[in-house]
Amino acid sequence: MDKYPAILANQELNQLADNITNLVIDTKSQLAQVVNTTLVTTYWNIGKYIVEFEQQGNVKAKYGTALLTSLAKILRIKLGKGYSRPNLNNMRKFYLLYPICQTVSDKLSWSHICELITIDDELERSFYEKECIVEKWNVRSLRRQMDSALYLRLAASKDKDGILQLAQKGIVIQQPEDIIKDTYTLEFLGLPAKKRYSEYVLEQRLIDNLQVFLLELGKGFAFIGRQYPLTINNRHYHIDLVFYHRILKCFVLIDLKKNAVKHKDIGQMNMYMGYFAKEENALDDNPPIGIILSHTKDELLVEYATYGMDSKLFVSKYELYLPNKEELRRLVDGVMADETKDKDGKF
Repeated sequence: MDKYPAILANQELNQLADNITNLVIDTKSQLAQVVNTTLVTTYWNIGKYIVEFEQQGNVKAKYGTALLTSLAKILRIKLGKGYSRPNLNNMRKFYLLYPICQTVSDKLSWSHICELITIDDELERSFYEKECIVEKWNVRSLRRQMDSALYLRLAASKDKDGILQLAQKGIVIQQPEDIIKDTYTLEFLGLPAKKRYSEYVLEQRLIDNLQVFLLELGKGFAFIGRQYPLTINNRHYHIDLVFYHRILKCFVLIDLKKNAVKHKDIGQMNMYMGYFAKEENALDDNPPIGIILSHTKDELLVEYATYGMDSKLFVSKYELYLPNKEELRRLVDGVMADETKDKDGKF
């Protein structure tokens, strides 16, 4: 028993063991990537075989609409499980939607692809694909963002060029407005939408579900603390939630309101931002961003109350249920259609 502590105390030997351990871990990771790429490429080629078979006319002559069902039965005998009709249909659709397999084969898993090919709109699918790759979303995160209509919520506040850029590049953060949503969807809190809850309950639920809340906030957010204390002239205040944004290099202060935001709430947030700019910022930090999250929002009151104030103070709504995707889709489609008209209102 005494030999092991002596061995572990040998620094050179431990360094050798660490090097070997890191090599094995890296090799396993590379192997997993190779296996995934090979699997995705194989499924793409299976889809290609099916489509080419159909295009030769054989599908109509011999199988008709029952092609995949019949093919699945044969493959089950030859290859075993994994080649059911739904799986074969996904492979076929994968080939049709992604003519160049390499665009995703070495970046996303087959499970990611199965989620993406359920999206019919090309722009919307492209957005989620880009965000998946850049943000390294797991499948669960991708499903949540799709269910919460992230693309549609962001696209609804943009013009045609903005929507196209969103689809082609994903979320690009260059200024405070780029991290703000008009409405934040907090369905993951599990709170019935028809009831009102205290700021404390909302705050506690957000902390309990911090990982999903960070996903809803978007890229770049790092949690700093809750009920962040500050003292001004011997009076004590607390900011509900404080984050730091690593891309914009600034603090993000969030205050929760269970009802409509009032003008005094805006003034208070402005004070918090002033305090952080003077007392908390490091030399290379940018000015803080303030977000007031309220259940309802009076646009006119907010416009008047923020007149002449820092443009980095925002008031957004939160909702406790998933948004109506069809309404958002009609809105986005309307923007795309309107932007194609000329000045006379003609296409």
